[in-house]
Amino acid sequence: MIFHFKLPVSIALLFVFSHTAKAQEKYTLQRALQTAKASNPFLKTEQFAIGIAQAEAITSKQWYNPKLGLNYINIASQKNAAPNSDLYSAINNQYAFQLGKTFQVAGQRKHKIDMAGKNIAFAEKSYAETERNLFLEVAQKWLEVWVAQKQLDILTSAKNNIDSLVITNQNRYKNQVITQTDLYRTQLLSKQYAIQYKTMLQEHANKKTELRFLLGSKDSLSIDMKDPFLFSGSENIEGLLAQSLENRSDITTAKTLIEVSDSNIKLQKSLAFPQPEVGVIYNPQNTIPYWGIYATFDLPFFNRNQGEIKKSVVLKKQAEQHLFTIQEQLQTEIKTAYASYKLQKQNVQNFETVLEQSQSILDNVKYAYLKSGTTIIDFLEAQRSWLETQQQYYEALQHYRQSYFQLLYATGLINQLAK
Repeated sequence: MIFHFKLPVSIALLFVFSHTAKAQEKYTLQRALQTAKASNPFLKTEQFAIGIAQAEAITSKQWYNPKLGLNYINIASQKNAAPNSDLYSAINNQYAFQLGKTFQVAGQRKHKIDMAGKNIAFAEKSYAETERNLFLEVAQKWLEVWVAQKQLDILTSAKNNIDSLVITNQNRYKNQVITQTDLYRTQLLSKQYAIQYKTMLQEHANKKTELRFLLGSKDSLSIDMKDPFLFSGSENIEGLLAQSLENRSDITTAKTLIEVSDSNIKLQKSLAFPQPEVGVIYNPQNTIPYWGIYATFDLPFFNRNQGEIKKSVVLKKQAEQHLFTIQEQLQTEIKTAYASYKLQKQNVQNFETVLEQSQSILDNVKYAYLKSGTTIIDFLEAQRSWLETQQQYYEALQHYRQSYFQLLYATGLINQLAK
């Protein structure tokens, strides 16, 4: 009985632990981007645009249905009927069956198919641009969670340091080595750190919730704090500009829109030609059968599709201007992002010496204070300075990595990180 009781419990515990481990799986930046690419709700919505364009391509390839018509005419009055016949007898009426079909001329069907294909490409390029914007948002939110966790770590370190001093000072106060004011000052700083920690803990939880939404995940998540999330690549600005002008998603989208506009101009010009309807007629009249053919088409005296043709030309000019504007904007974005990246990188490097000095000062002042070689004021000042230096360092690190993400976004390389 004992064996049969423990086995199901063990299996249940194993299931719970394995599920928790899976739910708490750490996310590197690249994994976060890949997850967002697969599960983000906004991207799922945008994917339908491609399906809509593909459905329109199916419509463009379909031929017009044939048309079947029926006309029936009967003599209106008995006095005009054939002698000795009923009003509705076959010799007093006539009817006609008409079977015809509208034909697309001047390459209208071909241009419709071509434009539909271009629209599919445009929808795909637009989707890639939506991904680019989303990936920047995900990367920045991932970084916010990373920084919040780092802030929690340094606040924990500072609070542990001051809490240990509180215990020491409580004993020193009992032994009348320090004054009550010194003890109160130490306890006050400990309470301040506790409040800051709770505030940062809530902010950290909020950032994780926001990131979880962007990833399209329902499970709790944690960040891989060891992920350097700096990817190797060229830092030559000329090379970055050339590559971006060729491959960035909004550039390729704008180029595709020009192709769509070209195709639309051809389509609208072809639609200036009337579409004839041609068919056959079977027409018995007063029991005498007739047959024939017919053709109908618009007479283009007034409407020759002038408005749509002019509109299509203007749309192409607009698309060309849009491409030119994006190209100019791209160069500005890359130059500013590159300059910011270089500056923030140098700032982080300069902070390394400051961090070491701050830690050394705190250790020395604490040791001197415990040996009664300095005052509590000096120690508390050194403690605050250490915490401020740590916070400023991670703030600089955040700005550095944000500038790096902005550079990846400006160059369009951020899309490659999700592959």
